[in-house]
Amino acid sequence: MAETIRIENATLPAEGHSVRVSANGTPVAVFLVGGTLYGLDARCTHAGGPLDRGSLAGKEVTCPLHHSVFDVSDGRVVHGPATRPVTAYRVRVEGTTLVLEHD
Repeated sequence: MAETIRIENATLPAEGHSVRVSANGTPVAVFLVGGTLYGLDARCTHAGGPLDRGSLAGKEVTCPLHHSVFDVSDGRVVHGPATRPVTAYRVRVEGTTLVLEHD
């Protein structure tokens, strides 16, 4: 069953950027790419680097610590040293509420 997290009055990212939000105490990086919002656990699975501060190229974010690359659409590892994907969230906006869902 999917978990739904609602964040009232969250700041949304500008196109090609990210923001960090707290989803029930878990930091989540929310990205805006091509007009679509994507969410990932904000901590790299390699060494906990802040993915919301990583560089974004298309749908790939590079961790600023050791340069692991993740696909923001599904959290999969594109390039290591990370070997495990990060949790991905489906993201939508309902009025002034940011809604995150994950399985």
